[in-house]
Amino acid sequence: MASGGSTVSLGGGLTDRYAAALYAHAEDQHALDAVVEQIQALGRLIDGSADLQRVLESPLIDVHQAQRAVRAVLAAEGFGKIVQDFASVVVTNRRQRQLRNIVRAFATLVAEKRGIQVAHVISAHPLTDVQEQQLRARLIEAGYGNVDIHRHVDPDLLGGLVVRIGARLYDSSLKSRLQRLQYALKGAA
Repeated sequence: MASGGSTVSLGGGLTDRYAAALYAHAEDQHALDAVVEQIQALGRLIDGSADLQRVLESPLIDVHQAQRAVRAVLAAEGFGKIVQDFASVVVTNRRQRQLRNIVRAFATLVAEKRGIQVAHVISAHPLTDVQEQQLRARLIEAGYGNVDIHRHVDPDLLGGLVVRIGARLYDSSLKSRLQRLQYALKGAA
């Protein structure tokens, strides 16, 4: 889940196909490391810019206007041609609302190709560095050696964590605990 309680697709055909296409193109151009860095920066840029989020989310903005705006922002921020062209294709194909999820899918694909397991961690509040180190230590104890932690904040959880690694889901959120208690109380009635 992302900030504000919106649902995050941690997998899916469309985002995975775009991510795989970008990966293959970057690899063919011998620019994979640069593209990986720039895509990470693009994710941070999207997360940190309300204006860019509005451009990507608004169905009222003309595709050509959105394409010019996204290209201008990326050029101004120093993104390379591959990333600018990729974002432009995403917008041209009217998939700009999925761009953030494509960035996540790309990060997951890169980690997978590099032998790193990705842990998607959703918390009610941002994790501190100490909490992240403790979580990483617990994941190593559980047999997940090389782990890259992708953090998301969802205030609806109230407390605790939801950790997804591959197909495994560990849900210790307060929201889930309260739901389980509610179901147990209904069953006892």
